Amino acid sequence: MNDPIQLLHMGRGTPDLSTSSYGPFVVHPVASHDEVVAALDGQRYDAIVLSHQDANSVPVLAAWPGLARAVLDAAVLVVAPEPDSAQALKLVQLGVQDVLPQREAHPANLARAVRLAVERKRLESAARKAYATDLATGLPNHAQLMEHMTHLLALREREPAAMALLALRLDGLAATEERLGAEAANVLRRKVAVRVRSGLRASDVVASVGLDSFVVLLAWIDDPADGERVAAKLAQSLQRPFTVAGQDVAVAVSVGVAQYPVHGKEADVLLRRAMGQAGEAKAIGRVGLSPRTAGAAAANDD
Repeated sequence: MNDPIQLLHMGRGTPDLSTSSYGPFVVHPVASHDEVVAALDGQRYDAIVLSHQDANSVPVLAAWPGLARAVLDAAVLVVAPEPDSAQALKLVQLGVQDVLPQREAHPANLARAVRLAVERKRLESAARKAYATDLATGLPNHAQLMEHMTHLLALREREPAAMALLALRLDGLAATEERLGAEAANVLRRKVAVRVRSGLRASDVVASVGLDSFVVLLAWIDDPADGERVAAKLAQSLQRPFTVAGQDVAVAVSVGVAQYPVHGKEADVLLRRAMGQAGEAKAIGRVGLSPRTAGAAAANDD
């Protein structure tokens, strides 16, 4: 028998998927986005269904800080009354596997959609392992980061030393894409990656784990406060504007920090904590295009 699919379901009522041939499923009901975030702190899920009764809540979901964290490991599906095609495509670009009309989300269809989304997610994960870098930035991707962390954590069991994992979540990429186009948003991501990398030691690792999220692994720290200090320094460095397509572009950033061994001894536990903190933290800095001239920005740009 296949291992049960661990499904986190947010919405009214709990779907009965017990008789579906696409299972078995173990359904964990929650009532809100906040409860989704809290549940992700406790365990890993194969799939997450976010069911909304109001179609107007779908655009808000794209800006929900917890979405980047949810799509890291789980196949995320969104259910809405009549999802707008542009909004649905935007969610897919952010890592959502599928957007279903509410009228089609009865248990039989939902079970099928969840199972197929889980299988697609597994195939994507396998493909990422084959291609170890994020093509847009040239940085290690999520899979390579996890592999590196796993090896390093095994070393730390033999040679104890403190480490820190920093998560940086950017706000402003969507505004850049909307106003300047997708390629401009990719250029901005690359420039952010260069600036983050330049503020670290050669032994530290920077990885891209989503369209709007970067993770920094400090392979060793001398003092527990070093993680917070480096996170604050990186966040401050990102306050300087970037020049993209001749425009002065600014981003806001929220940060999260997890420390080994205080906050955990496993890679996924540390990553969940850091990403969770970044998702809940208030972003600092400006978002979108500043009124400054592109020429003034160029003096500060990388």
